Amino acid sequence: MRILVTNDDGIDSIGLHVLARSMRPFGDVVIAAPDSEYSGFGAALGPLHQMKPDVKREHVEGIDEAWSISAPPGLCAMFGRLGVFGDIDLVVSGINPGANVGRSVYHSGTIGACLTARNGGISGVAVSQSVDYFGVEGQGWENVLENQQWQGAADVAAMMVGAMAADMPTEPVVLNINVPNMQAEDMKGWRRTRVGSEPPRGMAKAEMTPAPGHTDTFHVEMTWGDAIQIPIDADGGAVMAGYASVTWLGKLEGSEPTHSCVPAAEAVLDDFYA
Repeated sequence: MRILVTNDDGIDSIGLHVLARSMRPFGDVVIAAPDSEYSGFGAALGPLHQMKPDVKREHVEGIDEAWSISAPPGLCAMFGRLGVFGDIDLVVSGINPGANVGRSVYHSGTIGACLTARNGGISGVAVSQSVDYFGVEGQGWENVLENQQWQGAADVAAMMVGAMAADMPTEPVVLNINVPNMQAEDMKGWRRTRVGSEPPRGMAKAEMTPAPGHTDTFHVEMTWGDAIQIPIDADGGAVMAGYASVTWLGKLEGSEPTHSCVPAAEAVLDDFYA
């Protein structure tokens, strides 16, 4: 099996390197990661008709083949599907500093790479680890990264990937793994979770403030609320309680909304096309 490892934090991320080395028991590993920070890009590819991304060979200890790409993680995964880095069987993305749970699932470049892979028929595993001092989601600021216990997330990811590699799904799947910032043996266990609708820490307010020395130019200042308690059956709640969270992300196709507006909205179309 050939595994492509990517991320949204850039080729120099320690979490990327630790994750890639943990994948070596399961096959050939190639790193193809952005050359810089692309957090929050989701599954974005950029304007393909205008770009010719640079691909540069890199050295990562313990990995035979590593590349940096001047492109977001979704495009790195798409290049993998197209055979740029050989015949890829699995995309593994991470380790992201800061859990990708709840609303983050929609915006995460870590997860976006895996969704892009699945769109091309390749399964993906997204791996994220909570950070200290900010609640479960957080961000990977430099002073926080000093405390990251990367191996915990890598070990949980290796257990899951090992099981998948032994019996790869015939239909592509996306697995979203989130863990607390601790070693695997110190976690309380694991839970299969849903994508939470409760934000671990809501954004309290965003407002424009004048940019000093500039007319009609403003900065947007954002403030954050306090961390809240999330139910343990949700991805963020499980991580906050000390468990590894395992969430299988479903496809968009075939989802059935049940809101009362559905029949009314469909009736409008029935009338129009009658």
